[in-house]
Amino acid sequence: MTTSSQKLSVKEKIGYSLGDLAANLVFQTLVTFLAFYYTDVYGLKPEVATPIIFFVGLFAAIIFNPIMGAIADRTNTRWGKFRPWILWTAIPLGVMAILAFSTPDFSTQGKIIYAIVTYSLLLMLYAANNLPYAALSGVITGDMAERNSISAYRFVAVMVAQFIVQVLMYPFVDYMGGGDRAVGFSKVMTYLAISGIILLLITFFTTKERIVPKPEQKSTLKEDLGDLIKNRPWLIMLTLTILVFITLALKGGSYIYYFENYLSETAIDNFLSKFGFHNINNPAAYGFGIFNGGGIIFMIVGIMFSKSLADKYGKRDVFGIALVISTLFILVLYFIPPESIGMVMGAQVLHGFFYGITIPILWAMIADVADYSEWKNNRRATAIIFSAMMVGLKLGLTFGSALVTGILGAYGYDADLITQSAEAINGILLSVSIYPGIFFLIGAALLFFYEINKKMEVQIEQELAVRRIE
Repeated sequence: MTTSSQKLSVKEKIGYSLGDLAANLVFQTLVTFLAFYYTDVYGLKPEVATPIIFFVGLFAAIIFNPIMGAIADRTNTRWGKFRPWILWTAIPLGVMAILAFSTPDFSTQGKIIYAIVTYSLLLMLYAANNLPYAALSGVITGDMAERNSISAYRFVAVMVAQFIVQVLMYPFVDYMGGGDRAVGFSKVMTYLAISGIILLLITFFTTKERIVPKPEQKSTLKEDLGDLIKNRPWLIMLTLTILVFITLALKGGSYIYYFENYLSETAIDNFLSKFGFHNINNPAAYGFGIFNGGGIIFMIVGIMFSKSLADKYGKRDVFGIALVISTLFILVLYFIPPESIGMVMGAQVLHGFFYGITIPILWAMIADVADYSEWKNNRRATAIIFSAMMVGLKLGLTFGSALVTGILGAYGYDADLITQSAEAINGILLSVSIYPGIFFLIGAALLFFYEINKKMEVQIEQELAVRRIE
């Protein structure tokens, strides 16, 4: 396996991170607004939206992602294996993001078909773009400290995208649509899509693939899959990824219902007035933005601590401890009354800080799993490993988003009602606290069986470095 310098310039780290900013303009919109958009804007009943989100997501995760991983690993161009896919999919992904959040004047049946087609194509293009992008981090450098560094850059960019979507998007939808949320979503997504295309092109032109497998290390798809099944750290990381993204999609997709239906509008208005926001037409929208903004700012602070903690104590231990602490501040939301807006904001800030520590570590651990596979089997199949994790991400997104609409439907939520029933309110409250907290805690428990600790990280890095120069 050939390599060149393993140290990366700041320019390349920033350039790489912009690709995740672009992808997360789409991903964060799906996590935050897909369920709400389908039920309260597009006009689908929860019992109709749930199977669309679930079965389309299942197809993209289980069928398309592994195929895409195998294709990417076998792509050979003068630009490398993974970078070309970032270039080829940039514009199609942007166009489909606009179409998926547009509301056509169709019949109910026509709108269902349109939703299925656009959501399917959006997830497929997202996979064709983001899976090679994720795998690229495994071949930019073999230096694990540099991987920790690039992961930190990358996930600061994720936080920027999250801030744009979760803090600014809903007020801008209201403003740009003139009160018509369907028009507002379409206009805002157009601006986000154009920005995303530009950012992806920058990523393509500023990055370089350095780890190139030797010809004798070529393997069949059967061998790659066999390596995966025998790779216990990979199995654990796959399950952990699913659980993490179920939590993110479930609570993230439920927050807007929490602000619109559970928290006291008067209490939100009074809270906002303390910060100079007076006579707000839609206090829930601005409160929702500030809530997400506080969490994101402190996630970024947490990310800043991530690399030094992971370098000193190892990724596994830092990830597990921070995940458990962050979960406590999810669970506490169930017990906070609707008038205590300050406590809600405080819980989100503390959750954001501790969860932020885990964000870069997750993907750095997945890159370590690719190294572990090469170390064990003398074969490297970066994209198939990352594609499997993208399967986990998509399954988590699918299950979590479907749980949002599924739980709402089970507890009797009706978008046409001005005031929801007590049962529906309880379902919303459970969806932002107890239910997502359970998945995080199960994920933390799995790490007791994950064997790549700090000592093994160092051993794998040193032994692979020797092999790669032979």
